[in-house]
Amino acid sequence: MTTTASELQERGITLYSQQNYEAASRMFQEALDAYEAEGRRDMVAEMQTNIGLVHRALGQNQQALDIMQESLRTFQELGDKLRTAQVVGNMGGVYLELDDKEQAYNCYRQAADIFQELDEKRMYGETLLAMGKMQLRDGKIWAGAATYEVGLAQLDNLTPTQKIIKNLLGIRNRLTGQGNQS
Repeated sequence: MTTTASELQERGITLYSQQNYEAASRMFQEALDAYEAEGRRDMVAEMQTNIGLVHRALGQNQQALDIMQESLRTFQELGDKLRTAQVVGNMGGVYLELDDKEQAYNCYRQAADIFQELDEKRMYGETLLAMGKMQLRDGKIWAGAATYEVGLAQLDNLTPTQKIIKNLLGIRNRLTGQGNQS
């Protein structure tokens, strides 16, 4: 009985979630090879992205960028806007790890714009949260808080911490006369 590409992919995801990154990378590579044999360029690119995420988790950021750029080109050629935005957002995280804040912000902004265009509220919100955190760490307190607030407004299931932050932002808005913007 042969293992299908999707089964290999699922095994890779499980291994990744268990932080067994080397094994996950091998599994994603096997899935990539199987998808390539099936002629499924989109899934080959998705496996490249997964391998890139493994490289990022291992601190191998340049390798992560290199392979993610390959998958990005494929998704752009295929006209797959959703997965293009996902890869660009992931690349933003890698650039942040490399301390290239300008490139990270540009990637996050591009991804957020595409998610908004596609009406992907959750992904749009999560990308804005990443941008807001980045702005806060960079000392841009008001811009970061505003970006974070817009991101929170996009999400349905907030974590307890996010709920507290949203409430605090609401109090700030009432105190400053801005009203509740969420």
